[in-house]
Amino acid sequence: MPCASGVPGSARAEAATSVRGFEAAAAVVAVVVALAALALWARRRGHDLGTPADRATFATLHTASLASPPLRGGLTPTSAERSVRHLRALLGTPALAVTDDRQVLARDGGGGHHDDQVLALSRVALESGRTQAHGAADIGCPRAGCQLQGAVVAPLVVEDRVVGTLAVLTEQTSAGLVRATTEVARWVSGQLELAELDKSRTALMEAEVRALRAQISPHFVYNSLTAIASFVRTDPERARDLLVEFADFTRYSFRRHGDFTTLAEELRSIERYLVLEQARFGDRLVVTLRVAPEVLPVRLPFLSVQPLVENAVRHGLERKAGVGRVTITAEDDRTEAVLTIEDDGVGEDPDRMRRALAGDASADSVGLGNVDQRLRSVFGDEYGLVVETAEGAGTKVTVRVPKFAPGVTG
Repeated sequence: MPCASGVPGSARAEAATSVRGFEAAAAVVAVVVALAALALWARRRGHDLGTPADRATFATLHTASLASPPLRGGLTPTSAERSVRHLRALLGTPALAVTDDRQVLARDGGGGHHDDQVLALSRVALESGRTQAHGAADIGCPRAGCQLQGAVVAPLVVEDRVVGTLAVLTEQTSAGLVRATTEVARWVSGQLELAELDKSRTALMEAEVRALRAQISPHFVYNSLTAIASFVRTDPERARDLLVEFADFTRYSFRRHGDFTTLAEELRSIERYLVLEQARFGDRLVVTLRVAPEVLPVRLPFLSVQPLVENAVRHGLERKAGVGRVTITAEDDRTEAVLTIEDDGVGEDPDRMRRALAGDASADSVGLGNVDQRLRSVFGDEYGLVVETAEGAGTKVTVRVPKFAPGVTG
């Protein structure tokens, strides 16, 4: 085909990793490094981490790991309820409560009759943004058998906003307990920050998919319905079949669950799209599909291949006289799946394609910048689109995705 790998004018978008994403990744790396350093220290000492100090360290890390997953859901009654006993275990105090800016979300170890006092003290921490220690004058209890005579309340901060508190109830406060509570509250704040990052990332991806649908749908829907209408009188059975394909295609494209899909599902949608386009182009459109079965289960961002195929048809073949060919391949390359979408159409100006990958709407390519950005945000900058094109020489788009990637689920 004219658009072989030697075509001049390769275009690739430049993308920047977000500061918040980098900080979240750095936090994870720090934990891994700490664990690795601890294991290395133990090996050098020549024992099996069996000393009391070693066991205490691992018990603390294990307890923190139990509290972390619920907190990654954000500060809610459910996440507080699931994490509060682990947080109390970290501090070893008689009672502990987690609050937001309005109520006690969860408590462990008793002390429910102190909720009004806890809320009053939490408001002080919410307003000041600093850890506060309180004695018997603030928390003392005349109830028989209640030994809770002190409290330490530390703020929970997300994006420079105090969103809640960690309130420790104890028999007697101390400087050590104040420091420990402050550090645990900072750790909890970090988990809540990651939860906000996850929400922001999800919201961004949903917005990008909505933008992509808005860009694709008007052009394609109009052409598909026009093609179907042309068969209503001359070939009613084919018109009915095309309507089924159109319904299945739109059901997939406009679904509202899941950020990711499998390559198999994406290819099934692409096949429906091509059936509809072939009804319009007839013998002018020739499609070749070559897919290695090993890569069909690979997960990738929703609607990340179909726009590339639509771009090949719309910009590669609509303006070309005679027969146009589109070749779609998906190959297994050890730890990666390699997808290529190639057409022998009229090609593109490489500079305009660079602008399209950078998100310039005036470049008028169907979702290329959108797809490139989503691939990079999920898998890393090394997994963006590679586009090879030149005017009169067709276009080839290459996509590499890891076969397995952390966090890429349905």
